[in-house]
Amino acid sequence: MELKNKFEGCGFNYAAIDIGSNAVRLLIKHVEEDRNGKAAFSKVLLLRVPLRLGFDVFAMGKLSEKKEKDMLRLMKAYRHLMRIYDVEDYRACATSAMRDAKNGKDIIRRIRKKTGICIEIIDGQEEAKMVYNNHIECMEDRNGNYMYVDVGGGSTEINLLSQGELVCSRSYNIGTVRILNNAVKPGEWERLKTDMAELAQSYPGTNIIGSGGNINKIYRLIEKKDKKEQKMTVEALHELHDSLKTLSVEERMEKYQLKPDRADVIVPAGEIFTTIADIIRASYVYVPVIGLSDGIIDGLYAHHVEEEKRALGGK
Repeated sequence: MELKNKFEGCGFNYAAIDIGSNAVRLLIKHVEEDRNGKAAFSKVLLLRVPLRLGFDVFAMGKLSEKKEKDMLRLMKAYRHLMRIYDVEDYRACATSAMRDAKNGKDIIRRIRKKTGICIEIIDGQEEAKMVYNNHIECMEDRNGNYMYVDVGGGSTEINLLSQGELVCSRSYNIGTVRILNNAVKPGEWERLKTDMAELAQSYPGTNIIGSGGNINKIYRLIEKKDKKEQKMTVEALHELHDSLKTLSVEERMEKYQLKPDRADVIVPAGEIFTTIADIIRASYVYVPVIGLSDGIIDGLYAHHVEEEKRALGGK
């Protein structure tokens, strides 16, 4: 007997809250399944608010009272928006800044008490795998070697993919906001460089899949790129990075029409990407527009499908 799928002929809204070191994002997607069980995802809402939590954490080791108040206000706003959009389920994940904040767990408890929103602090490995799982499903060509690199405000997550399989995941406390605050330990750079050199030796011909707001902005700014395959050459990345780093923040804003909270972090992001690209001798950087928020929603949907299968199978 054919089991009826609860998603067929209807749809649900799922939400992801990504609490990063530079910005806090709310993504809401609508998910529908056809009668063959194939899911279609469509973006309903995407909001990005530059709370810049990392500037407090990486300088003082904790969040200031003002940042906590701002975060509380934002979570209340996101809660109301999720209600307005009839969100079926959500997941809120905090990354590097909240991992490092001495008062992070206390703030999360207070936010939950005042808003009902439960925030999880996820480690770098989980963050890397969450986004990797989303990317690999979207890749048309899974052959060859790819270094998936997600650069955030507080950390950089790396996954090595070979022939479509995940070889390893690494997380480094090297991020754009952390660099601007001179808060990256020298040993962390050495660890990244050593790891990249070893992986490049074992997996030659590796190219980069870039993730994060900065690489997406860099991709849009570069004129010579392959729009069909959503990729740019490492040479073009170097040229733009060299141009950006010679300018002041104000000059970057004027010349490239960048917002203030993008104009400062885009240069350290370029430094991270070019450093990795040079060590592994990559030729291209692919830039599919997918991030942690997409990975969170994919995970929510997959979990609900599994729950439904178990419920139907038990009848």
